[in-house]
Amino acid sequence: MEVFITGGSGFVGKTLCRILQNAGHGATVLSRSAGAAQSLPKGIGHTLGDPTQPGPWQKEAARYQGFINLAGASIFGRWDDDYKELLRSSRINTTRNLVEAMAGRESEAPPVLISASAVGYYGFCGDEELSESSPPGGDFLARLCQDWEAEALKARDLGARVAVTRFGIVLGSEGGALGQMLPVFKKGLGGKLGSGRQWFSWIHQMDLVRAILFCLEDKNLSGPVNCTAPQPVTNRELTKALAKTLGKPAILPAPGLAVKLMLGEFGSVLLEGQRVLPGKLTEAGFDFHFPDLRAALEDLLGDAAAHRK
Repeated sequence: MEVFITGGSGFVGKTLCRILQNAGHGATVLSRSAGAAQSLPKGIGHTLGDPTQPGPWQKEAARYQGFINLAGASIFGRWDDDYKELLRSSRINTTRNLVEAMAGRESEAPPVLISASAVGYYGFCGDEELSESSPPGGDFLARLCQDWEAEALKARDLGARVAVTRFGIVLGSEGGALGQMLPVFKKGLGGKLGSGRQWFSWIHQMDLVRAILFCLEDKNLSGPVNCTAPQPVTNRELTKALAKTLGKPAILPAPGLAVKLMLGEFGSVLLEGQRVLPGKLTEAGFDFHFPDLRAALEDLLGDAAAHRK
């Protein structure tokens, strides 16, 4: 299948491109700049354009059968009003424009859209186990995810199969949550956030891209799909596992008030969390390579873990 990708030059997107190639699919990435396109794996096509704006790229996209929508500004940062608007526009506008591009297809073959979302959809639910059928939350991130998904699901009106992949916290070797945490933990300055009891629904980067490919190829998967490891952990458990893998202490907790003062509303996301399970992937027979956090960290931090041993 020939696949058109937004957000393909990020750390998840570049790994996904390699997985798609290995599986025999063609891929073209929409990039804002030629520089970003040059960082893509060899053999991956690219076209220039801003996904948040209508443009000539939409005519190019209309030639494809598969669409993977990963674009969106990073949630890591202080959520003031301006940044919250960026979080919305980078997701809502991109998805809307991509669906409009799909409407221009001339092929009779039904398209497929795999569109990213996040487990933030569920809001903050304490220790409750959450499935794809659990109701949405009411905080900013939950409302954003609802609106984001609603734009993607409009592609159903075009005859498309749509899978909305609700990402957990992605652990990768070149970015994401782990990239934010490692500098502090490597210095022995890490620690739990707030109480440490909040749930951390995570997924290894490689399992995430494999799950996206699985959704692309499995014609029976549609609607919301939780992309999280089957064994979520608490923040306290994450802290201990990461510190042990690195061979560093983790005795400096970050008080909840300090986290909120530093990060604003995003601080609440880190201090609350949610306990999400990958029900649809498990039922469909998806095989997680890294269901266990410790094994995932050992894989991602191989050099550091080996040195500690």
